[in-house]
Amino acid sequence: MKLDSSDFVDNGNISEGDDVDILGNSLNKLVGWLELVQLRGQWKLLGKTVIWTNGCFDLLHIGHVRSLQRAKAVGHILVVGVNSDKSVRTLKGDTRPIVPLVDRMQMLAALECVDYVVSFDELTPERCLLELQPDIHCKGADYAPPGGKPIPEASLVYSYGGKIIYIPIEGGISTTSIIKSIGQGK
Repeated sequence: MKLDSSDFVDNGNISEGDDVDILGNSLNKLVGWLELVQLRGQWKLLGKTVIWTNGCFDLLHIGHVRSLQRAKAVGHILVVGVNSDKSVRTLKGDTRPIVPLVDRMQMLAALECVDYVVSFDELTPERCLLELQPDIHCKGADYAPPGGKPIPEASLVYSYGGKIIYIPIEGGISTTSIIKSIGQGK
């Protein structure tokens, strides 16, 4: 059966103002640091491989989704760290983020490949990695040696026995390029 917007308004189905949990289990994926560290202990006992990746994820696009799917494919539990609004402004400028933190986190949590989502205020994820100590830290291929961008957290990851995996990135797809296209009316 094909649904259209009329199926959700004033006909006994879901209507505007109804209190419906449209996000389902994805809200269970949003965690704080204390809970995440406790879960990490359980995962370690179960022999689960924990993957960490992080970013601003402002204007979620197909490049983000494919990167997250690739990250999930290298282990069992994918934890996504999301920069806070304050840290995004510092990193990207006063016009960012376009989408507020809570919305960015909920969109990521709605993705099947993402197991948990947590936010952080710092500009780089060293504290997060120190607390969580994931088995694998995924970065975009634009960070890959020898000519990639520097990774400030690399020595920390290696110090506790973690490894870094470089995920291919989708060429020509970025939040910045999307914002420029919108600004140019494309």
